[in-house]
Amino acid sequence: MERDVRTLLRTERTRAGAILAAALLLSSGPTAASSVEQGRRLALLYCAKCHSTDKVSPSPLKIAPPFRTLHERYPIEMLQESLAEGIVTGHPAMPEFRFDSDQVGDFMAFLKTLEQ
Repeated sequence: MERDVRTLLRTERTRAGAILAAALLLSSGPTAASSVEQGRRLALLYCAKCHSTDKVSPSPLKIAPPFRTLHERYPIEMLQESLAEGIVTGHPAMPEFRFDSDQVGDFMAFLKTLEQ
């Protein structure tokens, strides 16, 4: 009888662990996808006038690097601080702007999708 109880408890723990793992995976998927989408929207709103924000198009403004090539120039993570504090000098025609912390995370998530 003691062995049956142990087996039952082990089975229940395994089942509970599997349910928890599935719940975590399901809850993180849409959040990550919505973060990328929000980042894409920010790029289109604030940056697409000058920068290419996709994987193939040239930038509308020749001196503005396509976002897909930024990771080749320097680590993308270096942008996080600049985006939060306000980018003042990107290129001569670049306007000054600042993102809040959620926007920085969304924008960074979007930029990472262009590296692939």
